[in-house]
Amino acid sequence: MTPDVAPTGVGEPWDVLVVGGGVNGCGIARDLAGRGLRVVLSEQHDLAAHTSSASTKLIHGGLRYLEFHEFSLVRKALQEREVLLGSAPHIMWPMRFIVPHDPRLRSVWTLRAGLWLYDHLARRRWLPGSRMVDLQAEASGCSLRPQWRQGFAYSDGWVDDARLVVLNALDAAERGARVLTRTRVGALRREAGLWQAELHGAGGSFALRARSLVNAAGPWAGQLAQDAGAAAPRRPRLVKGSHIVVRRWAPMRQAWLLQNPDRRIVFVIPYGEDHLLVGTTDVSFEQDPGTPRISEQETDYLCESVRRYFDVPLGRADVVWSFSGVRPLLDDHSGDPSAVTRDYRLELDAAGAPLLNVWGGKITTYRLLAEQAADRLAAVLDCRRGAWTARSVLPGGDLYAGLGRAGPGPGDLADFELSLAARHAWMPAPMRRRVARAYGTRLHRWLGAARGPGDLGAEIAPGVFEAELQYAADQEWARSGEDFLWRRSKCGLDSSPAQRAAVDAWFERRAAQPGATATSGGNL
Repeated sequence: MTPDVAPTGVGEPWDVLVVGGGVNGCGIARDLAGRGLRVVLSEQHDLAAHTSSASTKLIHGGLRYLEFHEFSLVRKALQEREVLLGSAPHIMWPMRFIVPHDPRLRSVWTLRAGLWLYDHLARRRWLPGSRMVDLQAEASGCSLRPQWRQGFAYSDGWVDDARLVVLNALDAAERGARVLTRTRVGALRREAGLWQAELHGAGGSFALRARSLVNAAGPWAGQLAQDAGAAAPRRPRLVKGSHIVVRRWAPMRQAWLLQNPDRRIVFVIPYGEDHLLVGTTDVSFEQDPGTPRISEQETDYLCESVRRYFDVPLGRADVVWSFSGVRPLLDDHSGDPSAVTRDYRLELDAAGAPLLNVWGGKITTYRLLAEQAADRLAAVLDCRRGAWTARSVLPGGDLYAGLGRAGPGPGDLADFELSLAARHAWMPAPMRRRVARAYGTRLHRWLGAARGPGDLGAEIAPGVFEAELQYAADQEWARSGEDFLWRRSKCGLDSSPAQRAAVDAWFERRAAQPGATATSGGNL
């Protein structure tokens, strides 16, 4: 890997310049690099700094989309759910959901029919099917209100969304792509059959030439399309989604899908060892997409949704963390933000140097979106290598290999954690669980044969040692405490202000060292 710095000169043109370091941009860069194309990815902030780290953390078909008759989207997402669960079982795993039945909103037969479709629209290998449940027995000890007696259980998947983005970027870099974080794309123009781009990073401004351009800028995609001179640039429909994180009031391991009187739904999901994630809202948004904030009204809405089902006095004072993201949705002119389609569209402008615009999408279908985008570009760039990502694992996802198995399976993560406990018995269980589920088999690249915490350098925050921070900085483009605490990990949630400040200070000291920059792959 080579330093993430600006080039000193302009050489041969790159095949593709991808703009946007969210899940779509990093997925496209990975796919194209794996086909042998020379790829540069430019992200104006950190990887997954915006929409792709502000999701509900689900790999799912979207049960509620069946009500909007989006059967094709749900089927596509359910098929991808199976592919993704096998590609990175360390950061994605099955999760069981409980749906209390409210007869005033949807009949038993409506829910039963919807879940039957959900079970059968795509093949299931990783997940059990749905069933009716006695809620008071199923949720014993969860403080569920006594009026909720009947419901359903079904399965979907959980994902560490920000790490999914980083692993795609890492795989792209290891296949030859160059990943430039904190590098903004300025002027763009077509000239002599190439894209001429001005890029602005911490090391200064520089020019870059590329045979094609991918606009995966998410909430900024409309502006970038306009800057690139697209004939009729779209504007994505911007919808803000907010979440709150609260202390777990009961030792529940299942997640909940709560139906509200306005017919919207709210998820309550186990989050880390001691917390619950509650979300999301859907609010039309027309402000700066880089600075969304949860409103008091959104917080109250989410707390009220929880109180409707659980006998807990949840209020604003109980929120220990919140986050908001702006979803750049494909505008279908729906009046209700929650009803706007989560599907995507790829538009190729080949009038000169190719421009591929990416509109919409969701995390669950990112890999398929990237594959289809790569297919479109490969055709115009005369690249003959075909699709490959459906049969591959992301970095660290080959848990089965160390377990002596031929391929991924549902029990790999639990067995990997057991093997880690046997090999590193000194490691506290919470730390062992966290690092196994962040790095998978890549864990050994910084943990090595450590026989105790003393082999990992200073402990900067509880369970966070210098060896891990060094790996995040050298291999995963982390440049600040925020990058590490809230995106490369979620350690910020369990750290005090003083501990978070210590991690910040470590990155500041590192940045002051000569030549100390985050890394990426390829050559400019």
